[in-house]
Amino acid sequence: MLLGTALSVLSRASLPVGTGTGDVRVERLSGALTNASYKVITDGGVYVMRLSGTGTSGFVDRASEGHNARVAAGLGINAEVVYCDPRDGTMLTRFVEGRSMDEGGRLGRERGALVRATLALRKVHDGGRPFVSRFDAFSMMERYLVLLSGLGAPVPAVYQKLARGAGAVRRVLEESPVRLVPCHNDPWPGNLLDTGRRIYVIDWEYSGMNDPMWDLGALSVEAGLGPEQDRQMLLAYYGGAVSPMLRSRLLLYKAVGDLHWALWALVQHANRNAAEDFLAYALGRLKRCKARMESPDFVRHLDVVRAARGRSGRRNPVPPEVDATGSLAV
Repeated sequence: MLLGTALSVLSRASLPVGTGTGDVRVERLSGALTNASYKVITDGGVYVMRLSGTGTSGFVDRASEGHNARVAAGLGINAEVVYCDPRDGTMLTRFVEGRSMDEGGRLGRERGALVRATLALRKVHDGGRPFVSRFDAFSMMERYLVLLSGLGAPVPAVYQKLARGAGAVRRVLEESPVRLVPCHNDPWPGNLLDTGRRIYVIDWEYSGMNDPMWDLGALSVEAGLGPEQDRQMLLAYYGGAVSPMLRSRLLLYKAVGDLHWALWALVQHANRNAAEDFLAYALGRLKRCKARMESPDFVRHLDVVRAARGRSGRRNPVPPEVDATGSLAV
């Protein structure tokens, strides 16, 4: 059945498969939480076939994903998109041989890895060609709540308190707008592939125009970065000194990110996605969000961003120099 699906997708993509079905091999790829991905090996090339998961049509715009993924591929950041069907979410991309940056906590352990990952995200942000969609975490959370209601799934009581904190962040950020740029919006290390020569960023389901600081905050949270590593990441991204406002903006997004992905995980749990214990995942995110919002620093970060209204903090337009190991040349 799986081979038949692969042959069908190759046919839809107008790709040759060889002289017979024996010329095509299909292997399951690990790491996907909501979709199913397979390595498809043919005489004419090696591809990744992505089949969309149950319920993803409720919160993923497949047409926008296909457009944005192709834009990113044009920048050399994403794998080449060979075929995309927005009707069912099927996507075929060229297979990229590389190591996941999620292996063994590489971003925090290997010298230069964090800098290289940060500059890969900056290349996305500086791409120039806009994405066709907008990623707004606050609107997404409202959509998740509607989905949960429709599925008859309860929301933990602590959410109401955290939603008030998120509302405060939303108001402050709306009072201090920044220029929106193309963003990946889900740059956990498993979506970063290191070929040794460059880093590819894959899986553009949540891509859209956004504040670039969201990507940096997400990378920090997903890689488990500490304050010093956050400092290194911001230094790499901005190529110089970073204002207190930008640091506070980063930390506010880290709190909102935990709340956003907690609701996302509750939707996965309600959809009976067995790829992971999504209820435990959601509760862990909510607990961490609560700790961030109850910290005395949370109010201070709100005040810092509020006080900096109208001063978004321009970036150094020239990327910092990086040596062969991925370290900043400073």
